[in-house]
Amino acid sequence: MKKYSIPLLLLTMTIMSSCSSTQTVAESNKTPFVWEGANVYFLMTDRFNNGDTSNDINFNRTKTTGKLRGFEGGDIKGISQKIDEGYFDKLGINAIWFTPIVEQIHDGVDEGTGLSYGFHGYWARDWTNLDPNFGTKEDLAALVQKAHAHGIRIILDGVINHTGPVTPEDTVWPNDWVRTGPNCDYKSFENTTACTLVSNLPDIKTENNQAVALPPFLIEKWKKEGRYEQEMKELDVFFARTGYPRAPKYYIIKWLTDYIADYGIDGYRGDTVKHTDETVWADFKTQCDYAFTTWKKNNPTKVLDNNPFYTIAEVYNYGISGGQDFDFGDKKINYFKNGFNNMINFEFKWDAQKDYEFIFSKYSDKLNNDLKGYSVLNYLSSHDDGGPFDANRTKTIESGTKLLLSPGLSQVYYGDESARSLVIEGTKGDATLRSFMNWEAIKSNPETQKTLLHWQKLGQFRKNHPSIGAGIHKQISAQPYVFSRTFSKGDFTDKVVVGLDLVIGTKDLAIDSIFADGTSLKDAYSGKEAIVSNGKVTINTEFDIVLLELKK
Repeated sequence: MKKYSIPLLLLTMTIMSSCSSTQTVAESNKTPFVWEGANVYFLMTDRFNNGDTSNDINFNRTKTTGKLRGFEGGDIKGISQKIDEGYFDKLGINAIWFTPIVEQIHDGVDEGTGLSYGFHGYWARDWTNLDPNFGTKEDLAALVQKAHAHGIRIILDGVINHTGPVTPEDTVWPNDWVRTGPNCDYKSFENTTACTLVSNLPDIKTENNQAVALPPFLIEKWKKEGRYEQEMKELDVFFARTGYPRAPKYYIIKWLTDYIADYGIDGYRGDTVKHTDETVWADFKTQCDYAFTTWKKNNPTKVLDNNPFYTIAEVYNYGISGGQDFDFGDKKINYFKNGFNNMINFEFKWDAQKDYEFIFSKYSDKLNNDLKGYSVLNYLSSHDDGGPFDANRTKTIESGTKLLLSPGLSQVYYGDESARSLVIEGTKGDATLRSFMNWEAIKSNPETQKTLLHWQKLGQFRKNHPSIGAGIHKQISAQPYVFSRTFSKGDFTDKVVVGLDLVIGTKDLAIDSIFADGTSLKDAYSGKEAIVSNGKVTINTEFDIVLLELKK
């Protein structure tokens, strides 16, 4: 990719300006929100922004940990703070997914990488409570309200497969709840589901349909906290309504879907999905839908639109080329037909090594045929992928262009947009991917600001045009590389033309197949305007990218 010359004044105005925190839902939704074209920001709650230093230490979590394996202070209030500042608005983000916020094990364990606490959120101790390091339920309620006021959906991260590790302070759950071995060998469906991911990570017996009693430690905990009667009453209502047996998976499904009914979250990302029977997730989705309908009924003035509850599956190593099925070797499972609207696409980082047209045409074809009615979530770096597309952050402009202009949902992992380093000296394993957000560089480093501005422009274009992620791709010309995207749903129609790797200066683009002569267009990248004449647009900009949309 060519380097971009961006005037410092433009940088300063764009990055330092703050979007109004009083933006209304109506204003933010002039373009209909389409999940299949969403621009999702994925962040680690503990590593994004510290909005409340008073909750940084809880449960005597003061032991010395491995590098980047302890709590760093990020919290729910920190996310809300950045919503208020307009950070996500400027990035064109319309959905935020953050790591689990339920109460974690109180102690830490050493998995061979140094002592670790549950800063990442995947080591649940009590699904019914938030971990005080992340914040309170009041904080969560405020965050959802702020996000919705900006037209941003909230996706929580749901773990049903396992509890947290066992420590001297964190007891193992009863034998009718969990198994503690053997470790998974991934050679078959059974040896991927009826097993533990790693040693000392008790696996919930999600295949069990027999009623089990609550763990004694949980009952004792709730009584100390003064909420035992309320929790039991709610469980009685849930099981009476659903007719489910009091099996482990159904307790957890109840606890997770409470966050939907209580706070109006918009989606769930299912963790380690392939390690449980697929029917678990079908039941989960049924209860998610019920809870979302309940919330909408109880909060009619807060409903954003008619979109149903959205679910995303993390089925490790699923790729878009597999279509609707995931192959275990001895069995194929269709997770789309078992509770999920979307699958995380582990294939995208490999496809991103190819040229634009290969990526765009492949994904448009797959999503409009094999996967029609569903979608995939594309990413280039993430919290547990040790082989990101651009580990050394030398291709951040290219990364932004390919990710944000590709069909499907885009996952912006926190710091992708600001070249946050993924190589941290002294770390072991995935800790290197989880450093604290580089806010200082965003504030003061011109190169970081240049990168951020590129991601902001493309992100806003994606947000404003569902055709980018959810539309039909068509190449207009190979040299120069120009393509169109078109999308229609009901009375809404959206069409754009994009040119990449163009000449700096005057560009002539043939676009008569999309926009008729006399149509007034705007280049969303440079801000320049042009009128279609003789089937072409002539536009002079200092960039090698053009994002053409109808002038409003």
